[in-house]
Amino acid sequence: MKTLSNILIAILFMNAAFTQAQTSQQKTIEVNSSLGTLKQINAGLLNVGYTEAGPSNGTPVILLHGWPYDIHSYNEVVPILVAKGYHVFTPYLRGFGTTTFLSKDTFRNGQQAALASDIIAFMDALKIDKAVIGGFDWGARTAVVMSALWPERVKGLVSVSGYLVVNLEANLKPLPPTAELGWWYQYYFATERGKQGYTQNTYDFNKLIWKIASPLWNFDKATYDQTAQSFDNPDHVAIVIHNYRWRQSLEAGEAKYDNLEKRLAAKPEIKVPTITIGSDFDGAFADGKAYANKFTGKYEHRILKGIGHNVPQEDPKAFAQAIIDVANLK
Repeated sequence: MKTLSNILIAILFMNAAFTQAQTSQQKTIEVNSSLGTLKQINAGLLNVGYTEAGPSNGTPVILLHGWPYDIHSYNEVVPILVAKGYHVFTPYLRGFGTTTFLSKDTFRNGQQAALASDIIAFMDALKIDKAVIGGFDWGARTAVVMSALWPERVKGLVSVSGYLVVNLEANLKPLPPTAELGWWYQYYFATERGKQGYTQNTYDFNKLIWKIASPLWNFDKATYDQTAQSFDNPDHVAIVIHNYRWRQSLEAGEAKYDNLEKRLAAKPEIKVPTITIGSDFDGAFADGKAYANKFTGKYEHRILKGIGHNVPQEDPKAFAQAIIDVANLK
């Protein structure tokens, strides 16, 4: 019994040390005041870092960022929504900013069902029954997956680039060379060289992605640096690498998400009120016609010309208006 007690004490000590190490990392993050107050909450597998702004009795809005971005994509969106009376939350996704795992033993999983489950757990922790969900890149995919699997939790959806649900079988099929070229970094991440390269050059790598994805956006160093601090998260590289390797079926997900992924593989329709946004980043798919039939509820599609991938930061007024409009879509 004494040996067992010693083991239990050792485990508790290790978990406490892990939590303390994670917390010390969180203190390095500085958040733009326009986003509201930075907070932390235990939700599911994570201790989620998030900002909160606006009246507590306002309609909840959850804004989700992508890679390689963070909550600062919403610096100018949040004040617009708060002025209209919305209660706005901007959480860091797993692997970003001050969001950390509660256990050092949890698999660092970047698959779509895991990220969507994180946000449902986040809503549960904050006792948010239903919210307007908006996002781009990974954030848009997460928002669409939530709308497909848990439509009762989504009052309205704003998705940049439309229906982004990953279908692993379809992803195995090659694209035309010009399209394959655009996904060069996914093939890079598939190699050990790519993993090491991203680990060693995260700052410069992600800055290059910003430039490629938004060639007309003349962001300055201060703007990029504000977001780049989020990449110092201890799990960032692991989550990013797994996300892209999983998409190519090079690494497995977790069995506990198999049923959710099976439902997503069936390409479910989205029935919640939705506004999709196409931009220059989407090229020929900017008109939204390729995925319009996947949205069978109240639906609108908008096209932003001269705007790259980071829509909420490049055109905050248009993104905020989409959030406002989808909440009242008729």
